[in-house]
Amino acid sequence: MDLHKVNRIYFIGIGGIGMSALARYFKHLNKIVSGYDRTQTELTDQLQAEGISIHFEDDVELADKNADFVIYTPAIPKDHKEYNFYLSNNYPLFKRSKMLGLLTENKFTIAVAGSHGKTTVSSMIAWILKHSGTDCSAFLGGISVNFNSNFVAGDNDIVVVEADEFDRSFLQLSPDITVITAVDSDHLEIYGTQQELEKTFTVFANNLKSGGTLVAKPSLSILKNVRAKVWKYALSDASADLFATSYFITINGSDVKLNNGISYHLTYPGIHNIENSVAAVSVCMQLTIPHEKITAALEEFKGIHRRFEIMFRNNKTIFIDDYAHHPEEIRMFLSSVKKIYPERKVTAIFQPHLFTRTRDLKEGFAESLDIADEVILLPIYPARELPIENVTTKIIYDLVKNTNKQLLTKEELVQLIQREDFEVLCTIGAGDIDKLVKPIAEILRSKN
Repeated sequence: MDLHKVNRIYFIGIGGIGMSALARYFKHLNKIVSGYDRTQTELTDQLQAEGISIHFEDDVELADKNADFVIYTPAIPKDHKEYNFYLSNNYPLFKRSKMLGLLTENKFTIAVAGSHGKTTVSSMIAWILKHSGTDCSAFLGGISVNFNSNFVAGDNDIVVVEADEFDRSFLQLSPDITVITAVDSDHLEIYGTQQELEKTFTVFANNLKSGGTLVAKPSLSILKNVRAKVWKYALSDASADLFATSYFITINGSDVKLNNGISYHLTYPGIHNIENSVAAVSVCMQLTIPHEKITAALEEFKGIHRRFEIMFRNNKTIFIDDYAHHPEEIRMFLSSVKKIYPERKVTAIFQPHLFTRTRDLKEGFAESLDIADEVILLPIYPARELPIENVTTKIIYDLVKNTNKQLLTKEELVQLIQREDFEVLCTIGAGDIDKLVKPIAEILRSKN
Protein backbone atom coordinates (compact mmCIF):
# COMPACT_ATOMS: atom_id res chain seq x y z
CA MET A 1 0.00 0.00 0.00
CA ASP A 2 1.35 3.42 -1.01
CA LEU A 3 0.62 5.56 2.03
CA HIS A 4 2.11 8.63 0.35
CA LYS A 5 -1.15 8.95 -1.60
CA VAL A 6 -3.28 8.69 1.54
CA ASN A 7 -4.16 11.71 3.65
CA ARG A 8 -7.41 11.02 5.53
CA ILE A 9 -8.37 7.83 7.38
CA TYR A 10 -11.66 7.23 9.18
CA PHE A 11 -12.17 4.56 11.86
CA ILE A 12 -15.45 2.90 12.86
CA GLY A 13 -14.85 1.58 16.37
CA ILE A 14 -11.76 3.70 16.99
CA GLY A 15 -11.83 3.13 20.76
CA GLY A 16 -10.99 -0.57 20.57
CA ILE A 17 -7.53 -1.51 21.77
CA GLY A 18 -6.40 -2.81 18.36
CA MET A 19 -8.13 -0.08 16.37
CA SER A 20 -6.65 2.69 18.49
CA ALA A 21 -3.14 1.33 17.91
CA LEU A 22 -3.72 1.64 14.15
CA ALA A 23 -5.16 5.13 14.61
CA ARG A 24 -2.04 6.15 16.51
CA TYR A 25 0.13 4.68 13.75
CA PHE A 26 -1.52 6.82 11.07
CA LYS A 27 -1.46 9.88 13.32
CA HIS A 28 2.29 9.26 13.76
CA LEU A 29 2.55 9.47 9.95
CA ASN A 30 0.88 12.91 10.13
CA LYS A 31 -2.33 11.72 8.48
CA ILE A 32 -5.72 13.24 9.30
CA VAL A 33 -7.33 10.63 11.55
CA SER A 34 -10.88 10.68 12.88
CA GLY A 35 -13.47 8.16 13.91
CA TYR A 36 -16.55 6.93 15.70
CA ASP A 37 -16.97 4.87 18.84
CA ARG A 38 -20.12 4.15 20.78
CA THR A 39 -18.55 4.80 24.20
CA GLN A 40 -16.33 7.53 25.57
CA THR A 41 -13.49 6.01 27.60
CA GLU A 42 -10.14 6.96 29.06
CA LEU A 43 -8.57 5.65 25.85
CA THR A 44 -10.76 7.77 23.54
CA ASP A 45 -9.96 10.77 25.75
CA GLN A 46 -6.26 10.08 25.20
CA LEU A 47 -6.74 9.79 21.43
CA GLN A 48 -8.58 13.11 21.37
CA ALA A 49 -5.78 14.71 23.39
CA GLU A 50 -3.38 13.45 20.72
CA GLY A 51 -5.31 15.35 18.05
CA ILE A 52 -7.69 12.66 16.78
CA SER A 53 -11.29 13.78 16.25
CA ILE A 54 -13.85 11.33 17.69
CA HIS A 55 -17.63 11.37 18.02
CA PHE A 56 -19.91 8.96 19.86
CA GLU A 57 -23.11 8.98 17.79
CA ASP A 58 -23.71 6.76 14.76
CA ASP A 59 -24.40 9.77 12.56
CA VAL A 60 -23.44 9.99 8.88
CA GLU A 61 -23.38 13.79 9.14
CA LEU A 62 -20.50 13.55 11.61
CA ALA A 63 -18.47 11.07 9.55
CA ASP A 64 -15.55 12.15 7.36
CA LYS A 65 -16.89 12.11 3.79
CA ASN A 66 -13.45 13.01 2.42
CA ALA A 67 -11.77 9.92 3.86
CA ASP A 68 -9.38 8.11 1.51
CA PHE A 69 -10.35 4.84 3.16
CA VAL A 70 -12.20 3.49 6.18
CA ILE A 71 -11.01 0.95 8.75
CA TYR A 72 -13.69 -0.85 10.75
CA THR A 73 -13.91 -3.34 13.56
CA PRO A 74 -15.67 -6.67 12.91
CA ALA A 75 -17.68 -6.05 16.08
CA ILE A 76 -19.89 -3.37 14.48
CA PRO A 77 -23.54 -4.34 13.84
CA LYS A 78 -24.72 -4.86 10.26
CA ASP A 79 -27.21 -2.00 10.52
CA HIS A 80 -24.54 0.56 11.47
CA LYS A 81 -25.46 3.76 9.59
CA GLU A 82 -21.96 5.08 8.99
CA TYR A 83 -20.65 1.71 7.84
CA ASN A 84 -23.53 1.33 5.39
CA PHE A 85 -22.99 4.87 4.09
CA TYR A 86 -19.36 4.13 3.25
CA LEU A 87 -20.28 0.73 1.82
CA SER A 88 -23.05 2.06 -0.45
CA ASN A 89 -20.84 4.91 -1.68
CA ASN A 90 -17.96 2.61 -2.61
CA TYR A 91 -15.36 3.93 -0.20
CA PRO A 92 -12.40 1.55 0.26
CA LEU A 93 -13.27 -0.40 3.42
CA PHE A 94 -10.75 -2.46 5.40
CA LYS A 95 -11.15 -4.64 8.44
CA ARG A 96 -8.53 -3.85 11.04
CA SER A 97 -6.86 -7.22 10.44
CA LYS A 98 -6.68 -6.69 6.68
CA MET A 99 -5.02 -3.30 7.15
CA LEU A 100 -2.54 -4.78 9.62
CA GLY A 101 -1.70 -7.47 7.07
CA LEU A 102 -1.10 -4.87 4.36
CA LEU A 103 1.08 -2.71 6.61
CA THR A 104 3.29 -5.63 7.67
CA GLU A 105 3.54 -7.69 4.47
CA ASN A 106 6.93 -6.22 3.49
CA LYS A 107 8.26 -5.98 7.06
CA PHE A 108 10.11 -8.45 9.27
CA THR A 109 7.07 -9.39 11.31
CA ILE A 110 6.97 -10.97 14.76
CA ALA A 111 3.39 -12.06 15.44
CA VAL A 112 2.26 -13.19 18.90
CA ALA A 113 -0.95 -15.21 19.08
CA GLY A 114 -2.66 -17.48 21.59
CA SER A 115 -5.56 -17.72 24.00
CA HIS A 116 -3.60 -16.04 26.81
CA GLY A 117 -0.48 -13.98 27.36
CA LYS A 118 -0.11 -12.50 23.89
CA THR A 119 -0.29 -8.88 25.05
CA THR A 120 2.38 -9.41 27.69
CA VAL A 121 4.67 -11.42 25.39
CA SER A 122 4.42 -8.94 22.50
CA SER A 123 5.02 -6.02 24.88
CA MET A 124 8.03 -7.76 26.41
CA ILE A 125 9.51 -8.43 22.96
CA ALA A 126 9.03 -4.82 21.86
CA TRP A 127 10.54 -3.53 25.10
CA ILE A 128 13.58 -5.83 24.93
CA LEU A 129 14.23 -4.84 21.31
CA LYS A 130 13.92 -1.11 21.96
CA HIS A 131 15.90 -1.26 25.20
CA SER A 132 18.70 -3.25 23.54
CA GLY A 133 19.03 -0.76 20.68
CA THR A 134 17.24 -2.84 18.04
CA ASP A 135 14.61 -0.50 16.63
CA CYS A 136 11.10 -1.80 15.98
CA SER A 137 7.50 -0.70 15.76
CA ALA A 138 4.70 -2.50 17.59
CA PHE A 139 0.93 -2.87 17.57
CA LEU A 140 -0.07 -4.09 21.03
CA GLY A 141 -3.32 -5.34 22.55
CA GLY A 142 -2.90 -3.42 25.79
CA ILE A 143 -1.32 -0.28 27.17
CA SER A 144 2.35 -0.95 27.92
CA VAL A 145 3.47 0.80 31.09
CA ASN A 146 6.97 1.23 29.65
CA PHE A 147 5.71 2.89 26.45
CA ASN A 148 2.49 4.32 27.94
CA SER A 149 0.79 3.30 24.69
CA ASN A 150 -0.46 0.38 22.63
CA PHE A 151 1.51 1.64 19.62
CA VAL A 152 5.28 1.87 19.43
CA ALA A 153 6.82 3.90 16.60
CA GLY A 154 9.96 2.67 14.88
CA ASP A 155 11.98 3.48 11.78
CA ASN A 156 13.29 0.10 10.67
CA ASP A 157 11.62 -2.97 9.16
CA ILE A 158 10.98 -4.97 12.35
CA VAL A 159 7.38 -4.91 13.57
CA VAL A 160 5.87 -6.71 16.57
CA VAL A 161 2.17 -7.48 16.22
CA GLU A 162 -0.36 -8.96 18.61
CA ALA A 163 -2.23 -11.44 16.40
CA ASP A 164 -5.90 -11.81 17.33
CA GLU A 165 -7.69 -15.10 16.67
CA PHE A 166 -11.16 -13.52 16.94
CA ASP A 167 -12.93 -13.63 13.57
CA ARG A 168 -9.83 -15.47 12.21
CA SER A 169 -8.16 -12.06 11.99
CA PHE A 170 -4.63 -13.40 12.35
CA LEU A 171 -4.85 -15.27 9.04
CA GLN A 172 -4.17 -11.93 7.31
CA LEU A 173 -0.58 -12.03 8.59
CA SER A 174 2.49 -13.74 7.10
CA PRO A 175 5.08 -13.49 9.89
CA ASP A 176 8.79 -14.23 9.99
CA ILE A 177 8.52 -15.33 13.62
CA THR A 178 5.26 -16.56 15.11
CA VAL A 179 4.62 -17.14 18.80
CA ILE A 180 1.63 -19.24 19.89
CA THR A 181 1.19 -19.20 23.67
CA ALA A 182 -1.88 -21.43 24.03
CA VAL A 183 -4.83 -22.83 22.08
CA ASP A 184 -7.59 -23.12 24.67
CA SER A 185 -11.33 -23.11 24.00
CA ASP A 186 -12.55 -19.57 23.32
CA HIS A 187 -14.51 -17.67 20.67
CA LEU A 188 -16.60 -20.79 20.10
CA GLU A 189 -19.34 -18.48 18.78
CA ILE A 190 -16.96 -18.03 15.82
CA TYR A 191 -15.29 -21.44 15.56
CA GLY A 192 -18.03 -23.77 16.76
CA THR A 193 -15.67 -26.43 18.12
CA GLN A 194 -12.25 -26.73 19.72
CA GLN A 195 -11.18 -28.81 16.71
CA GLU A 196 -11.98 -25.97 14.31
CA LEU A 197 -10.10 -23.52 16.55
CA GLU A 198 -7.02 -25.77 16.51
CA LYS A 199 -7.31 -26.23 12.75
CA THR A 200 -7.29 -22.44 12.26
CA PHE A 201 -4.30 -21.98 14.56
CA THR A 202 -2.50 -24.62 12.48
CA VAL A 203 -3.23 -22.66 9.31
CA PHE A 204 -1.88 -19.54 11.02
CA ALA A 205 1.28 -21.35 12.13
CA ASN A 206 1.85 -22.48 8.54
CA ASN A 207 1.45 -18.90 7.27
CA LEU A 208 5.07 -18.26 8.23
CA LYS A 209 7.29 -16.88 5.51
CA SER A 210 9.89 -19.22 4.05
CA GLY A 211 12.60 -19.85 6.63
CA GLY A 212 10.42 -18.58 9.47
CA THR A 213 10.29 -19.94 13.01
CA LEU A 214 7.37 -20.93 15.22
CA VAL A 215 7.93 -20.37 18.95
CA ALA A 216 5.53 -22.49 20.99
CA LYS A 217 5.14 -24.72 24.04
CA PRO A 218 5.90 -28.46 23.61
CA SER A 219 2.40 -29.36 24.83
CA LEU A 220 0.58 -27.75 21.89
CA SER A 221 -1.22 -30.46 19.92
CA ILE A 222 -1.05 -28.43 16.69
CA LEU A 223 2.74 -28.82 16.45
CA LYS A 224 2.46 -32.19 14.71
CA ASN A 225 0.87 -30.46 11.72
CA VAL A 226 3.29 -27.52 11.47
CA ARG A 227 5.76 -27.53 8.58
CA ALA A 228 8.05 -24.75 9.83
CA LYS A 229 11.03 -24.87 12.17
CA VAL A 230 9.78 -24.98 15.77
CA TRP A 231 11.54 -23.52 18.82
CA LYS A 232 9.96 -24.82 22.03
CA TYR A 233 9.72 -22.86 25.27
CA ALA A 234 8.12 -23.68 28.61
CA LEU A 235 7.90 -22.68 32.25
CA SER A 236 9.65 -25.82 33.48
CA ASP A 237 9.23 -28.60 30.88
CA ALA A 238 12.77 -29.89 30.32
CA SER A 239 11.84 -31.17 26.83
CA ALA A 240 11.72 -27.54 25.63
CA ASP A 241 14.61 -25.70 24.02
CA LEU A 242 14.31 -22.97 26.64
CA PHE A 243 12.78 -23.28 30.11
CA ALA A 244 13.22 -22.08 33.68
CA THR A 245 15.44 -24.35 35.75
CA SER A 246 14.43 -22.40 38.85
CA TYR A 247 12.25 -19.48 39.87
CA PHE A 248 11.43 -17.84 43.18
CA ILE A 249 8.31 -15.70 43.62
CA THR A 250 7.80 -12.97 46.23
CA ILE A 251 5.61 -9.88 46.59
CA ASN A 252 8.42 -7.96 44.89
CA GLY A 253 8.48 -10.11 41.74
CA SER A 254 10.29 -13.23 40.57
CA ASP A 255 13.90 -14.35 40.29
CA VAL A 256 14.28 -16.57 37.23
CA LYS A 257 17.11 -18.76 35.93
CA LEU A 258 16.91 -20.37 32.47
CA ASN A 259 18.60 -23.51 31.21
CA ASN A 260 20.87 -21.48 28.90
CA GLY A 261 22.36 -19.60 31.85
CA ILE A 262 20.33 -16.38 31.59
CA SER A 263 19.18 -15.10 34.99
CA TYR A 264 16.95 -12.10 35.66
CA HIS A 265 14.57 -10.49 38.11
CA LEU A 266 11.00 -9.72 37.00
CA THR A 267 9.24 -7.00 38.96
CA TYR A 268 6.06 -7.97 37.08
CA PRO A 269 4.28 -10.54 39.31
CA GLY A 270 2.73 -13.89 38.42
CA ILE A 271 3.82 -17.43 37.57
CA HIS A 272 2.31 -17.04 34.11
CA ASN A 273 4.47 -13.99 33.49
CA ILE A 274 7.60 -16.05 34.10
CA GLU A 275 6.43 -18.31 31.26
CA ASN A 276 5.62 -15.24 29.16
CA SER A 277 9.14 -13.96 29.71
CA VAL A 278 10.61 -17.28 28.51
CA ALA A 279 8.62 -16.87 25.28
CA ALA A 280 9.92 -13.32 24.83
CA VAL A 281 13.51 -14.40 25.49
CA SER A 282 13.07 -17.19 22.93
CA VAL A 283 12.12 -14.67 20.23
CA CYS A 284 14.97 -12.32 21.09
CA MET A 285 17.42 -15.22 20.91
CA GLN A 286 16.25 -15.86 17.33
CA LEU A 287 17.21 -12.23 16.65
CA THR A 288 20.62 -12.79 18.33
CA ILE A 289 20.07 -10.12 20.98
CA PRO A 290 22.95 -10.50 23.50
CA HIS A 291 21.97 -12.22 26.76
CA GLU A 292 23.08 -9.32 28.94
CA LYS A 293 20.86 -6.91 26.98
CA ILE A 294 17.86 -9.24 27.33
CA THR A 295 18.45 -9.44 31.09
CA ALA A 296 18.82 -5.67 31.48
CA ALA A 297 15.59 -5.02 29.57
CA LEU A 298 13.51 -7.60 31.45
CA GLU A 299 14.59 -6.17 34.78
CA GLU A 300 13.11 -2.83 33.71
CA PHE A 301 9.90 -4.25 32.23
CA LYS A 302 6.97 -2.65 34.07
CA GLY A 303 4.07 -4.63 32.63
CA ILE A 304 0.71 -3.84 31.05
CA HIS A 305 -2.17 -1.80 32.41
CA ARG A 306 -4.87 -4.15 33.78
CA ARG A 307 -2.51 -7.16 33.87
CA PHE A 308 -1.82 -7.97 37.52
CA GLU A 309 -1.85 -4.22 38.16
CA ILE A 310 -1.55 -3.30 41.83
CA MET A 311 -3.91 -0.36 42.30
CA PHE A 312 -3.58 0.10 46.06
CA ARG A 313 -1.39 -1.42 48.76
CA ASN A 314 -0.73 -0.83 52.43
CA ASN A 315 -0.09 -3.10 55.42
CA LYS A 316 -3.75 -4.10 55.66
CA THR A 317 -5.11 -4.26 52.10
CA ILE A 318 -3.84 -5.09 48.61
CA PHE A 319 -6.03 -4.28 45.59
CA ILE A 320 -5.11 -5.90 42.25
CA ASP A 321 -6.84 -5.39 38.90
CA ASP A 322 -6.58 -7.89 36.04
CA TYR A 323 -8.05 -8.24 32.54
CA ALA A 324 -8.47 -12.04 32.81
CA HIS A 325 -11.66 -13.13 31.04
CA HIS A 326 -11.07 -16.84 30.31
CA PRO A 327 -11.08 -19.64 32.92
CA GLU A 328 -7.42 -20.48 32.35
CA GLU A 329 -6.39 -16.82 32.71
CA ILE A 330 -8.37 -16.56 35.96
CA ARG A 331 -6.80 -19.80 37.21
CA MET A 332 -3.28 -18.52 36.51
CA PHE A 333 -4.02 -15.11 38.00
CA LEU A 334 -5.63 -16.34 41.23
CA SER A 335 -3.03 -19.10 41.66
CA SER A 336 -0.31 -16.45 41.50
CA VAL A 337 -2.16 -14.22 43.97
CA LYS A 338 -2.53 -17.11 46.43
CA LYS A 339 1.14 -18.03 46.04
CA ILE A 340 2.29 -14.46 46.69
CA TYR A 341 -0.15 -13.87 49.59
CA PRO A 342 -0.64 -17.35 51.11
CA GLU A 343 -1.76 -16.12 54.55
CA ARG A 344 -4.29 -13.58 53.35
CA LYS A 345 -7.95 -13.89 52.42
CA VAL A 346 -8.41 -13.37 48.68
CA THR A 347 -11.68 -11.84 47.44
CA ALA A 348 -12.30 -12.18 43.69
CA ILE A 349 -14.75 -9.82 41.98
CA PHE A 350 -15.50 -11.14 38.48
CA GLN A 351 -17.51 -9.61 35.65
CA PRO A 352 -18.12 -12.21 32.89
CA HIS A 353 -17.49 -10.96 29.33
CA LEU A 354 -19.92 -12.08 26.57
CA PHE A 355 -23.02 -14.26 26.90
CA THR A 356 -21.61 -16.95 24.60
CA ARG A 357 -18.34 -17.25 26.53
CA THR A 358 -20.26 -17.44 29.82
CA ARG A 359 -22.50 -20.17 28.44
CA ASP A 360 -19.70 -22.19 26.84
CA LEU A 361 -17.14 -21.98 29.65
CA LYS A 362 -19.29 -21.72 32.79
CA GLU A 363 -17.82 -24.84 34.44
CA GLY A 364 -14.28 -23.59 33.90
CA PHE A 365 -15.11 -20.16 35.29
CA ALA A 366 -16.59 -21.68 38.46
CA GLU A 367 -13.63 -24.01 38.96
CA SER A 368 -11.10 -21.19 38.55
CA LEU A 369 -12.98 -18.79 40.82
CA ASP A 370 -13.05 -21.44 43.55
CA ILE A 371 -9.33 -20.77 44.06
CA ALA A 372 -10.35 -17.53 45.82
CA ASP A 373 -11.54 -17.46 49.43
CA GLU A 374 -14.52 -15.26 48.55
CA VAL A 375 -16.26 -14.80 45.19
CA ILE A 376 -18.35 -11.81 44.09
CA LEU A 377 -20.04 -12.02 40.68
CA LEU A 378 -21.32 -9.06 38.65
CA PRO A 379 -23.79 -9.13 35.73
CA ILE A 380 -22.44 -10.18 32.32
CA TYR A 381 -20.87 -7.47 30.17
CA PRO A 382 -22.45 -8.07 26.72
CA ALA A 383 -19.95 -6.18 24.51
CA ARG A 384 -21.02 -6.94 20.92
CA GLU A 385 -23.67 -9.55 21.84
CA LEU A 386 -27.42 -9.62 22.43
CA PRO A 387 -28.76 -11.45 25.50
CA ILE A 388 -29.20 -15.23 25.34
CA GLU A 389 -32.17 -16.78 27.14
CA ASN A 390 -31.29 -18.24 30.56
CA VAL A 391 -27.65 -17.11 30.29
CA THR A 392 -26.83 -14.88 33.25
CA THR A 393 -24.05 -14.75 35.80
CA LYS A 394 -26.13 -17.07 37.97
CA ILE A 395 -25.13 -20.08 35.85
CA ILE A 396 -21.56 -19.54 37.08
CA TYR A 397 -22.72 -18.71 40.61
CA ASP A 398 -24.61 -22.01 40.87
CA LEU A 399 -21.47 -23.97 39.93
CA VAL A 400 -19.10 -22.21 42.36
CA LYS A 401 -18.55 -24.64 45.25
CA ASN A 402 -17.34 -21.98 47.66
CA THR A 403 -20.27 -21.04 49.90
CA ASN A 404 -18.74 -17.61 50.51
CA LYS A 405 -20.15 -16.15 47.29
CA GLN A 406 -22.45 -13.30 46.26
CA LEU A 407 -24.27 -12.01 43.19
CA LEU A 408 -24.16 -8.21 43.22
CA THR A 409 -24.87 -5.22 41.03
CA LYS A 410 -22.12 -2.64 40.59
CA GLU A 411 -23.93 -0.30 42.97
CA GLU A 412 -24.20 -3.02 45.62
CA LEU A 413 -20.51 -3.82 45.16
CA VAL A 414 -19.47 -0.23 45.83
CA GLN A 415 -21.61 -0.19 48.99
CA LEU A 416 -20.03 -3.46 50.13
CA ILE A 417 -16.50 -2.11 49.66
CA GLN A 418 -17.40 1.02 51.62
CA ARG A 419 -18.79 -1.14 54.42
CA GLU A 420 -16.38 -4.10 54.66
CA ASP A 421 -12.63 -4.57 55.02
CA PHE A 422 -10.57 -6.74 52.67
CA GLU A 423 -7.14 -8.33 52.76
CA VAL A 424 -6.52 -9.03 49.06
CA LEU A 425 -9.17 -7.63 46.73
CA CYS A 426 -9.10 -8.53 43.01
CA THR A 427 -11.19 -7.09 40.19
CA ILE A 428 -11.23 -9.43 37.20
CA GLY A 429 -12.71 -9.10 33.70
CA ALA A 430 -12.51 -7.56 30.23
CA GLY A 431 -15.72 -5.53 30.34
CA ASP A 432 -16.48 -2.18 31.91
CA ILE A 433 -15.40 -3.39 35.35
CA ASP A 434 -12.36 -1.21 34.69
CA LYS A 435 -14.56 1.84 35.36
CA LEU A 436 -14.92 0.66 38.96
CA VAL A 437 -11.19 0.32 39.56
CA LYS A 438 -10.37 3.95 40.36
CA PRO A 439 -13.47 4.46 42.57
CA ILE A 440 -12.64 1.27 44.50
CA ALA A 441 -9.04 2.41 44.96
CA GLU A 442 -10.28 5.79 46.23
CA ILE A 443 -12.59 4.10 48.75
CA LEU A 444 -9.76 1.92 50.03
CA ARG A 445 -7.46 4.94 50.24
CA SER A 446 -10.04 6.93 52.23
CA LYS A 447 -10.52 4.04 54.68
CA ASN A 448 -6.82 3.72 55.36
